[in-house]
Amino acid sequence: QVQLVESGGGLVQSGGSLRLSCVASGSIFSASRMGWYRQAPGKQRELVADIGSGGNTNYIDSVKGRFTISRDNAKNTVSLQMSSLKPEDTAIYYCNYQRMGITSLHIYWGQGTQVTVSS
Repeated sequence: QVQLVESGGGLVQSGGSLRLSCVASGSIFSASRMGWYRQAPGKQRELVADIGSGGNTNYIDSVKGRFTISRDNAKNTVSLQMSSLKPEDTAIYYCNYQRMGITSLHIYWGQGTQVTVSS
């Protein structure tokens, strides 16, 4: 099992910045991906950004150039630095950890942290 604890959400004005952090504990394997998903009211959960243990990253187009994901394998943490925030970034942000098991993909979620961007 893997436990994920997020921190850093809050209320910010449009154009502002926030930093989300997530600490993983439990059965952590280095060969894994960690990332951030978000879910806005009435919408499906979507991947915002993720990062592999080797540092390769993915971002959705709408956050490219504004958000930066980073990972510390020694501390089992993943962070999301969010800048130039827009009202459409408002959502619950969830930390995600996933690794491939012998026969299936193991996926774990944090409890979520609210990010609200006011116009």
